[in-house]
Amino acid sequence: MKPDTDKHPLQTLVGLGVGLVGLAMALGALSIPSASGYAGVGPNFLPWVVAAALMLCGGFMVREARSGGFRNMEDAVGGDRPYWPGFVWMSAGLLANAALITTIGFILSCALCFVLAARGLRLAAGQGGGARSWVTDTVTGLLIAAPVYWMFTKFLAISLPGLTQSGWL
Repeated sequence: MKPDTDKHPLQTLVGLGVGLVGLAMALGALSIPSASGYAGVGPNFLPWVVAAALMLCGGFMVREARSGGFRNMEDAVGGDRPYWPGFVWMSAGLLANAALITTIGFILSCALCFVLAARGLRLAAGQGGGARSWVTDTVTGLLIAAPVYWMFTKFLAISLPGLTQSGWL
């Protein structure tokens, strides 16, 4: 009988991958200036927090995989094949955000990204939705993106592309 640690090599690789992403973020955070802004927190604070959290989670995932595997995992939902239309909708959202952020501003481009990603997830879950879901997703995307924009620009003094010169959109 093989030792328990050999039963879940893919789960171990997932944990190592998460830890490596955290390490890569930490290396990237080294190049971000640490001069504090209005709230006493510099622009490199959040990347460091996320990097540390990813490395910690990666370590926990490796420990979990090596001590018997991820426990209480839910069975996979959906078929054996990937749902490509959902992937296309989500990819379109990310690409549109990257292409339009300097043209239409952070808030609108992030809201558009949310709407398209939510559409892909709805379709993958078998929920077609109608006009109401488009409106709900648009409002939700704006309600998420606007406070994030204002927090970064007004409280952390980090410049994000806006739609107007006033700094509020």
